[in-house]
Amino acid sequence: MRLFSRQGRDRAQAPVQISEKNGVRLLHLGGPAVQSAMRLREPDTLELEYTRAMMAFLLFHAAPRDIALIGLGGGSIAKFIHRHLTDSRLTALEVNPEVVAAARAWFHLPADDDRLAVRTADGAAFVAEQRASLDALLVDGYDARRIVEALASADFYRACQAALRPGGVATFNLWGSDAHFETYRGRIEQAFAGRLLLLPAERKGNIVVFAFRAPLPDLRFEALRVRAKAAEGRLGLEFPRFLDRMRDFNPCAADGFAPGG
Repeated sequence: MRLFSRQGRDRAQAPVQISEKNGVRLLHLGGPAVQSAMRLREPDTLELEYTRAMMAFLLFHAAPRDIALIGLGGGSIAKFIHRHLTDSRLTALEVNPEVVAAARAWFHLPADDDRLAVRTADGAAFVAEQRASLDALLVDGYDARRIVEALASADFYRACQAALRPGGVATFNLWGSDAHFETYRGRIEQAFAGRLLLLPAERKGNIVVFAFRAPLPDLRFEALRVRAKAAEGRLGLEFPRFLDRMRDFNPCAADGFAPGG
């Protein structure tokens, strides 16, 4: 059932469409692909698995002060961070004002306050302006067909690395089925000197990439397992299962992950 459809004021931007199916409200940008989802009975949970996987950056940086999110969608990740990470400040960047309006009108995105700032602006330009000012950066910028090219260039990934404080983590949502996936992954690897881990999502073919600015976090399995179980109890996210999956898809030493090894 389609509830809402509106062409953006900028005709170059895809129209924003809202639909509902089986108790889940969906956001689309000019096509059938689901950009965001919210279960109506549980509007503050993360309905899509890849969004929960992106939050696994908390395994590597448990107490970020300053977070940036590039690509708002329906605001699922922004809402979750605002509700659960009460000591963090989040800046969310979205280039399409109609997406911001839809997130507020249809997906319960809260108003800005001292911990949340939603800006209608170019995310790539914002990142380029940052200099070691972020503890965590999450990038999830797609149009109706593919990742936004400005958010997948070698220059952009280098800017992401420079935007992080020492010990910071950047999280990128990629599509494993994208013909350019290996190119994008390689650019991230080069920008972050091989310091990255992959977490494939079980559905939709999303692959979440975690990339680290030195120094590396504690990547011992024992320490990560403790953090994963604690975060699962606190946030209701399946971090222990994500950790097991990461062990299958990344270089490992006897006692922990060995990115770049």
